[in-house]
Parts: sequence; structure tokens; C-alpha cells
Amino acid sequence: MVSQDDGYRRDPAPLDRAGLAAALRPFGESRMLPRAAYVDPAVFEWEQRNFFGGGWVCVARSEQLPQPGDQRAEATGTGGVLLVRGEDGTLHAFANTCRHRGHELLPCGEGTQARMIICPYHAWTYTLAGDLRAAGSFKKVPGFEFGSWGLARLPATEWHGLVFVDTSGGLAGSLAESLAKLDEIIAPYEPERLVTAGRHSYDAAANWKILTENYHECYHCPSIHPELCRVSPPKSGENYASDGPWVGGWMDLRDGMATMSLDGASGGVPLRGLDAQGLRTVIYVNVLPNVLLSLHPDYVMTHRLTPVAADKTRIECTWAFAPEAVALPSFDPSYAVEFWDITNRQDWGACESVQRGLASPQASPGPLAPDEDAVHSFVTTIARGYLGQIAWGPVA
Repeated sequence: MVSQDDGYRRDPAPLDRAGLAAALRPFGESRMLPRAAYVDPAVFEWEQRNFFGGGWVCVARSEQLPQPGDQRAEATGTGGVLLVRGEDGTLHAFANTCRHRGHELLPCGEGTQARMIICPYHAWTYTLAGDLRAAGSFKKVPGFEFGSWGLARLPATEWHGLVFVDTSGGLAGSLAESLAKLDEIIAPYEPERLVTAGRHSYDAAANWKILTENYHECYHCPSIHPELCRVSPPKSGENYASDGPWVGGWMDLRDGMATMSLDGASGGVPLRGLDAQGLRTVIYVNVLPNVLLSLHPDYVMTHRLTPVAADKTRIECTWAFAPEAVALPSFDPSYAVEFWDITNRQDWGACESVQRGLASPQASPGPLAPDEDAVHSFVTTIARGYLGQIAWGPVA
């Protein structure tokens, strides 16, 4: 959730204030979030309203709606959003609810292609721009104004091939401004130009924050990621000083390794916008609340997290490559997909064990290791959000 309005979203989460204060201490003195933040359904419901239902959240990839008439529905916090590619190519977003009786216009997670938006319940029909065009016998109803019953519009924007929707309805400010510094890091990789050639969906029995915290540190890598450690030194790299709704850093490739794969060899081609340093590093960035971008010399891996319950998260993972690589007759994306599928499953297993451990009433917030500074950035951001402060946004 990205918010820039100082008067926006002030209801605090149902969490112990002393525990949040401990999480907000300076790095080296702080603790993790209170146990309830990971296991309490009441906290999860608060997050759905305020983090995932109260600001900018990633809901899709642009390539999922390439043509005019393409429609797709996705869950967002406590509701849902209908995405529609208009006749002029503009992407629209609407609350996924018919203005008649509230029926979903499209089941969440599904897509279709049509010249109009038609509610499957009573066939109220809308244009691709959300205007009501047909409503059964309502033409005969005195005083009924079709122009007053268009779909509820939500702000939407496309950022490097990802679709973001402001689920607050317009209170969250400019996403582009919030991500201006990150844009400088992402732009050379041209994610919007790349072609998705690998996809996996996972259901992890772990809280979305546990998955994100795991993503932000390699303290665990020597213990559970032998494949990763063979191609990238786990203590290499640094974290960025983030200035908005993102947290991230970079790591080195070992000498002789071209990319993150089981043997360090690339089956694609280097991305055209990278300099010499970019060809020797891998960048890991979290765009809050639910996108994990992993930028490699020859591909971009994207995780989109959808919280399902306090202890369950759905993860959509895609791998995108340069179009000139995908066009090669010999191209096979498995060199990247297989490596990260192995690594992902190792991570999910560890995170699920953390979730089971935190289910114990005796579990208490632990300290952060010296190389977990990105975890500290994420935890303090979430803790401030719990207190009703602006969770994240551009630095004034």
C-alpha cells in the first residue's frame, strides 16, 4: 500500500504497542514483529483492508491484457478489481461489482475477451470504459439515469509491464513519483520489453510477510541453498537506501558464472541495456506490498504474492527473457526456471516451518543478524503502517 496523504489511513492494527516499539528500534537493537502479526486472523483482516485494500497494489502483468476487449478480474484485499483494455489501448480498472445487485462481473483469477462488460446475473451491460449501456427493463423506469450507474472506477497504471491499482479509490498519490528512484535501477532491464517464457504458481502455507522477509536476506542461504551458493556468494553485495515503497539490494555472481542457473551458464542472451556491472550482479527488489522482482543479466523473475489467509499465500512466479533470445530455435527457459523452482521450494519449505514455529504460544520476536538490514527496513515499514502512520511513500 502506497500512501502520500498525511490524513489517510489512521486506524491502528490490533497489535501490542510495546512489541511494535521493539520492532521500530534502530538496527542492531530491534526485534522482529510481534508473533500475532503472522498468525492472528484479525491482523490479517486489518492488512487486507489497509495494506492490500487501501492503496497501490500489483494485480496483474500487462501482457495478460494485450488487446482491446481483454478483461481480467483479480482479488484485492477485501474486494476485487476488474481490469479492462479499452478500445484505444488504455487500461481501465473497476470495482468487480455490478451496479445492480453487486454480482461479480468476472470471477477473480479469470479472464475473457469481449466488446462489452456483461454482468452474468441480470445482463446489465457496460462499455469497456465502464458506462452503463443496457439494463433490462430500466428504460421504462421513470427518472432512471443510465449515466448515473456506470461502474465504480479505480485508478490504474502500468509500470514496467506490471499493472497496479489504487484500491483506495484515489487517495494514494502518484505511484510513478513514489517509485522514481527505483525506476532508475529497473529501467536498464526493460521488463516491459521482455517475453514471459516460464510460469509457476505456488501455494505456500506461510504468511506473506514471512515470505518477504526471507526474500530480503541471504543469512539462510548457506543452510538451505547449495545451488544458489555455488553461483553467487551469499555474503556479497549491498542493500539500497530506499526512499519510497520498496526495499532491495544486489548480490554478485561468482567468477566464471554468467547467470543464476544450476551450472552458472546462460541459455539466453544478455539484456541489451546493462553495463559491465549489471552483467555481473543480480538485483532483488520488493515493491510493497506484494511484488518481488529479481533482475538477472539475461532474464527477470517476478513473484506476485496474494495473501489468502494469515497462514497461506498464493505466489505467481514468471520468468521473462529478451525477445531475441526467445526467438532462437534452440531457446529453452528451463535453465532459469529449474534453478529458481528448486530455490523457491527450498524457501517455501523454510517459511512454512517458520509459520508452524510461530504458531506456538511460546514463540517471541527474535533479533536481527548484522546482515539483515533489508529485513529491518521491511519490518519497520510494516510496523509504522500498523501504527496508522503513512506506511510508505516518497521522502519529502
